[in-house]
Amino acid sequence: MSESTRYRGQVQHRLGVVGRYTLLVAMAVLSLAPLVWMLLSAFKPGAEIITDPFRFRVTTMTLDNFRTMLETVRLELGFRNTAIVVLAKGMLTMVFCPLAGFAFAKYEFPGKRLLFGTVLITLMLPTLVLLVPLLLEMSELGWVNSFPALILPGAVDAFGVFWMRQIVAAIPNELLDAGRVDGCGDLRLFYNVVLPVIRPGLAALAVLTFINIYNDFVWPVVVATDPEYQTLQVMLSTLSQRITTNQLGADWASVWGQLLAASTVAAIPVFVIFVLLQRHLIKGVMAGSLKG
Repeated sequence: MSESTRYRGQVQHRLGVVGRYTLLVAMAVLSLAPLVWMLLSAFKPGAEIITDPFRFRVTTMTLDNFRTMLETVRLELGFRNTAIVVLAKGMLTMVFCPLAGFAFAKYEFPGKRLLFGTVLITLMLPTLVLLVPLLLEMSELGWVNSFPALILPGAVDAFGVFWMRQIVAAIPNELLDAGRVDGCGDLRLFYNVVLPVIRPGLAALAVLTFINIYNDFVWPVVVATDPEYQTLQVMLSTLSQRITTNQLGADWASVWGQLLAASTVAAIPVFVIFVLLQRHLIKGVMAGSLKG
């Protein structure tokens, strides 16, 4: 290979690398721009958000939007209800989805393929299709406007079972056989042998489960009409109405400022969880893609 050909190849490779990184940076900017604008606008006076939305001056930044919003809206109630649902529903997901995935991946039993196929089919059903049957069921049980109605439906979801089945399927059968030789029963085998191996997948499932439950809106808005049981996302959807009701004479500029302030506060938990567990999420996603 001549020197000129080698040089052209190196130049093309570098241009390709620069092009890929440029594209990634552009996509990152486009993704982060709305979040950055929301964060900065939350500290602007309401009038400036309407009249000059893309200009940010340090001299005019204020905490009035946060202060006024927290004084008139029980945002802490939404955080409390969401925390209860996330912890309880998340625990059910993290306990039963790995167990179900372990059973589907490593055991043979009658109707296994049919049952797993049924689980996969539910992934294709739109959420709206299940709303009416679930709501009627909750009504018959007397659980409307209660935490059981917010927690139990969807706690062991099809995606979690499928995800953990893919993770566990990558474990060599020889490792499980060695555990059985050492005298491990089924549950002990799962706890002592399987769990240490699938920790990256569990961490990824935990992050995805948290984000899914935290951002869930459709089911909570249907089953929890009582303000005492409304989650944070439902409360945010009616925030403008709450502000105009509780604040006499509030103009739309002030309402927009408080809406942005509330959205900023609501985004903090997701941001913190993602920053703390992003490495585990990436490892888990990679582990789940190794074997189908």
